[in-house]
Amino acid sequence: MSKPKHIAETSATAMLRAHSAAFTEHPYEYVERGGATHSAEVLGFDPYAVVKTLVMQDQDAKALIVLMHGNRKVSTKQLARQIGAKSVAPCAPEVAQRHSGYLVGGTSPFGTRRAMPVYVEQTILELPRIAINGGRRGYLIGIAPQVCVQVLGAKPVQCAIDL
Repeated sequence: MSKPKHIAETSATAMLRAHSAAFTEHPYEYVERGGATHSAEVLGFDPYAVVKTLVMQDQDAKALIVLMHGNRKVSTKQLARQIGAKSVAPCAPEVAQRHSGYLVGGTSPFGTRRAMPVYVEQTILELPRIAINGGRRGYLIGIAPQVCVQVLGAKPVQCAIDL
């Protein structure tokens, strides 16, 4: 078995290193529209522990990030209620890319182009480790979920619903 190759530094990994946050690297073959389910399958991870980084916006088009289990979706109504917004909706891919600086499918909550509030599904924080995008398509990083709170100031919310 060959040793996995090192992935070049991304804005996300640079931010994590700057905060002395430990992480593991997990490159995989990216598939268009494969999402968290595909990466979990090829890497042998539980889709519940593969965390999606979703760029959304409120009624005033203010961007925010939601971290959600790979096999769940966001109840935008519940989320809006909990963060005091009238409404929340996903950003169009090109808008998400402008806010984050990452290509859709390679969006990490770490090292985004613009600072945005980050919300994390509360049950993610109960997991021992998570896999989350490392800032490039086909590249997940393994971290302790508390890193999202410590480095990003992520606020816990309860807005997960089954797919």
